[in-house]
Amino acid sequence: MVYTAALLLGHGRPSPVQMIGKCSVQRLSASDRTGSCGRRGSVDSCDEMEKNPPSAVLDSGLEQEEGLLQQDVTRQIERCLSEAKASILHCQVLLLPRQMSARVGRDVAHSSADEPCGLRGASIKVYLETKDGPKSLGSVSPDPGVTPTFELSVVFKADDDGWPPLKHIFVTHKVLKLRAEYRLVKRKLYSNASPVVCDFY
Repeated sequence: MVYTAALLLGHGRPSPVQMIGKCSVQRLSASDRTGSCGRRGSVDSCDEMEKNPPSAVLDSGLEQEEGLLQQDVTRQIERCLSEAKASILHCQVLLLPRQMSARVGRDVAHSSADEPCGLRGASIKVYLETKDGPKSLGSVSPDPGVTPTFELSVVFKADDDGWPPLKHIFVTHKVLKLRAEYRLVKRKLYSNASPVVCDFY
């Protein structure tokens, strides 16, 4: 496994992880994405409309906008991990498997695809799984102007070799490695539906 250092950026509710168990991995393809919160495209000339039908232009614009939003969410998750190093994780260096943050951002976006406002309607909580239960590392708000309709919990897992038992109590300059495996827990905020748990490997 190849590891890269987490980006160093500037400085509720009980987790549903505590209530439910594991389930098989569920992934949503890009073709499953739906939403009602997209912006309309600009007015085009007749020639442009013949080459690029309005629906194609709109779809392209929405995909680009969602891609930028996904990148921003990925950066915010990285920021949560970076800011939690000293204060919560008690480590000096935090190592992630290569491309892991991008993969998490993609899976978070796919898990939001069937929601009315897509990723904009998410309230994202970041956790680290420990023997004593999930440890909160921070939260992410993709679009503060949108009232969240569902909650996504991203649960990272520490590499046992990188975090020996009790070492974090006595040492503040150690290296902490995260495993490639992580969990997403999706819970609708205005519904009695049971949370959906997806494990990614």
